Amino acid sequence: MCDEGPPFTIVMAMYSAQLLDHFQNPRNAGEIADADAAAEIENPACGDVLRLTLKQSAGRITQVQFKAKGCVAAIACGSALTELVAGKTLDEARKVGRGDITAAVGGLPQASTHAAYLAVEALTVALSRLKT
Repeated sequence: MCDEGPPFTIVMAMYSAQLLDHFQNPRNAGEIADADAAAEIENPACGDVLRLTLKQSAGRITQVQFKAKGCVAAIACGSALTELVAGKTLDEARKVGRGDITAAVGGLPQASTHAAYLAVEALTVALSRLKT
């Protein structure tokens, strides 16, 4: 018999309250049908996929949404990313990095750091596809 308690107890110990909140209550989930730019990035090592769509006006991100298929951290990082870049200028959004995303979710276990990389890569590709 396992004395570790229910599986949720193990997840709670691995992840911060902020990360679990983004996972359980993702912000800006979905896809913008008439997006100005879109990017879909897959991590070939683990299979996580993050799709980011965004709209911009006058050099500012006016709407951003994500879809993720993957681990708890990938979904949480996608959600946090949308909150970090919504309303930002394109130049400000280009400065968002892995550390910003990691901080926004209250930290990541070493085995989950790939999720922040995935989010940054999706943002970088989406921004590069904008016609400015």
